[in-house]
Amino acid sequence: MLIRDFHRRNLPHLYYNEGMYFVTYRLCGSIHLKDLKQLQLSQLNKNAHPNQQKKIFKKYDSLLDKPSNNIQYLKQTEIMEICKLSLHYYDEKEYKLICYCIMPNHIHLVFELLSKERNVGDIMGSIKKYSARKSNNILQQKGAFWQAESFDRVIRDNIELYFTIKYILLNPVNAGLVKNWYEWKGTYCHPLYLVID
Repeated sequence: MLIRDFHRRNLPHLYYNEGMYFVTYRLCGSIHLKDLKQLQLSQLNKNAHPNQQKKIFKKYDSLLDKPSNNIQYLKQTEIMEICKLSLHYYDEKEYKLICYCIMPNHIHLVFELLSKERNVGDIMGSIKKYSARKSNNILQQKGAFWQAESFDRVIRDNIELYFTIKYILLNPVNAGLVKNWYEWKGTYCHPLYLVID
């Protein structure tokens, strides 16, 4: 596996030309700036230990699941469907879609990269651009829909893949939105990768 690209804005992004990725992206303004500063995202770099990355990510994700978060456009059926279409569009073209969960203000996604022509950042940019344009039309608004960056990391082995899929599928349950993962309309998992009943 060769490193294709490393760059940093607020979050580090280490892209390879192959492999499986866990990506989380969120609505613009869905985490208050003061909460974001407390996460100490600056500690994340390409040499950060995976356990440190996971610890900071869990704090990040819990901020998104706070009941007080009032930006929840993705709960709207029409917008959720747009997001589903945008994720399935690149399946078997740019990536193999493994699973996703569309939460009220963010999306968790796992895929295996197939294309060696475009990196993860470019693919995510296309997904976000399409879904933002369509969603803003429905909401009759202009401006940023998605936060500029995504939280992404390479999945290193099958054990990490198993726990990542389980984490994604149970996200609506842990956030108190449903009792069983399969009740959440924004959840998808490829049958070969289904890890829970």
